[in-house]
Amino acid sequence: MNPLADAVAAVEHVVLGKPLQVRTCLACLLARGHLLIEDVPGVGKTTLARTLARTLGLEWRRVQFTSDLLPADVLGVSVFDRATQRFEFRPGPVFTQLLLADEINRASPKAQSALLEAMEERQVSVDGVTHPLPEPFFVIATQNPHEQLGTFGLPESQLDRFLMRVSLGYPDPESERRLLLSERHELLEATAPAFTPAALLAAQRAARAVYVGAALLDYVQALVAQSRAQFRLGLSPRAAQGLVRAAQGWALLAGERAVLPEHVQAVLPAVVAHRLEARDAAPGADGDRPAQQLLAAVAVPV
Repeated sequence: MNPLADAVAAVEHVVLGKPLQVRTCLACLLARGHLLIEDVPGVGKTTLARTLARTLGLEWRRVQFTSDLLPADVLGVSVFDRATQRFEFRPGPVFTQLLLADEINRASPKAQSALLEAMEERQVSVDGVTHPLPEPFFVIATQNPHEQLGTFGLPESQLDRFLMRVSLGYPDPESERRLLLSERHELLEATAPAFTPAALLAAQRAARAVYVGAALLDYVQALVAQSRAQFRLGLSPRAAQGLVRAAQGWALLAGERAVLPEHVQAVLPAVVAHRLEARDAAPGADGDRPAQQLLAAVAVPV
């Protein structure tokens, strides 16, 4: 049995006709990255997130981000206990292995900022006390396009903490017909876990161990340098490191022992989609075009 192949098949059984997006999401989680799913309502963003949680065998909790959400609603709060005459910390929903932040850009920037420390350091600080989060820990966030009413754009500091951004788009006619004849909820409930948390941690270690050669690192550094020369905000060191980790995850899914340039090329669009913006582009421009421009400008190592 191959748990990775089983996981891919299980997610594709629920999220119909999106093999590239499914593999991209799994590569992101194998790289220990957080995932942002952006698209119009109704195309299956939440279904994809729930399916990933169920397939990976993770404990998960969902928070519906709204305009009145407070940081304490996510992190938890200290409550005074009359019996002990002490404050007791009551953990919030962030204390789980997978947090589904649904429609994250409908919450205020103050509520969004509650996840900054959790996503970067896998811990939260409340009232001067630091509380570690479970392992593994992921944030999968969904968001609606910025031009829709009632949304607050995520700041660059938070966007950069998401390793990848994917969009599902509308299904092709064949997949949509299959969807019309089925029920997503029933498909999801019938999905069996392909992993345990311990097995997922082992798969993450295996991804981290996929060989990355010097020529491949030169290629990644050339892409990063080109992004900083060509775009208003280039790729950060965090993004560059994430690009390598994501390519390792993609290589593991492909059954390869070393990262190849095509693995970097496969994950690059999702890594740069929310980070790169042309100097003359309007905010929120499509991320695929910057990725294509980078790939065209940087020679592939031989």
